Amino acid sequence: MNLVTVIERKEYRPLTEATAITYLQKLGYFKNELCECIEIGDGNLNLVFKVNPVGSEKGLIIKQALPYAKVVGESWPLTLKRATIESNATKIYNELIPLHAPKILEHDEDQAVTVMEDLSHLQILRKGFIEKKSYPFLAEHIGEFLAKSLFFTSDFGTSPAKKKELEYLFNNPDLCDITENLVYTDPFFNSETNSFEEELTEEIKELWNDADLQIEVAKLKLDFLSKKEALLHGDLHTGSIFVSETETKVIDPEFAFVGPIGFDLGQIQANLLFQLFSRTELKDEIIEHILNIEKVFNETFIRLWEEHSVRPFNQKALIKEKLEGYWVDAIGVIGCELIRRSIGLAHVEDIDSLEHNQKIEAKKKVLKFGVYCIKNRFTIRNIGNLLIGLE
Repeated sequence: MNLVTVIERKEYRPLTEATAITYLQKLGYFKNELCECIEIGDGNLNLVFKVNPVGSEKGLIIKQALPYAKVVGESWPLTLKRATIESNATKIYNELIPLHAPKILEHDEDQAVTVMEDLSHLQILRKGFIEKKSYPFLAEHIGEFLAKSLFFTSDFGTSPAKKKELEYLFNNPDLCDITENLVYTDPFFNSETNSFEEELTEEIKELWNDADLQIEVAKLKLDFLSKKEALLHGDLHTGSIFVSETETKVIDPEFAFVGPIGFDLGQIQANLLFQLFSRTELKDEIIEHILNIEKVFNETFIRLWEEHSVRPFNQKALIKEKLEGYWVDAIGVIGCELIRRSIGLAHVEDIDSLEHNQKIEAKKKVLKFGVYCIKNRFTIRNIGNLLIGLE
């Protein structure tokens, strides 16, 4: 795996729309062209600029990590190392599944800057769903992305030495701490980071006082902290996927770390499930995506195991048992993600864009279903059974 080459050391400075153009031209891009630049980032953590020659729609993207969370400000400091984490992870995706990740052109560790291909001809998946658009290849592409990225960085698909190298390169404590708190901790007690409507107070207090639920969430948190199964994207939701009818590109793996495979599986499925709670126009298509992601992932993972396993795990029953375990874990993650996106710090537009009374009713259903997933994951076991419980 060819990872990051660091440019000369220099003092960190946040870019602006003007200096982003200069930065690219110093690297040799668009040197003799008049360029324009706009800041297009709408995420919580980073600056994102699009630079292109005047008169051309196609350009380059510059992403720069800030030394704090953009959504909160300087009171929430963050490591700049996350930019290198993201660049390294995307470079691995460029090798393993190049059709489904943006191409990385440059990375500057000192400035926490990554230059990558322009994907502005595509749309963020969440926005597309809200606009009722269809994506016939989505499940196939995401299932393949998950299977290849997770298999080839797991103990089935890589050597012990390379696995240890991945654990070292993707040691990501700051962002893992954010995930641990926002997904597994804060939503399950009266944390000041939580944000929810007053009409949900009764349901939320019931959730906080559910001793059985608290135990199961603690088990899931321990899995998140201790399982080192594969290199995860770490933040795979419908806002970190660019799409068209024929293309799918996964972006923003700055939360990448070596952890439980079920985490990536559960996060993307939970964020698809929000569509079922928020609108009905694409219901059948969304259900098909959710089922087919599991199907494509399982089939591709087994095929990769048969063709590329680096260890003599020669019992097919073993790999099937592991796959079942991944999805049990994923169903627990689905529950946590549904709950935290409803009452925690970071919500989803799918639900929050609804009319107020609809939003409240949808969130009540989401919270109830999230608790069901967490407490019954060992009996639900797979996505087909999960969807039956939704009826």
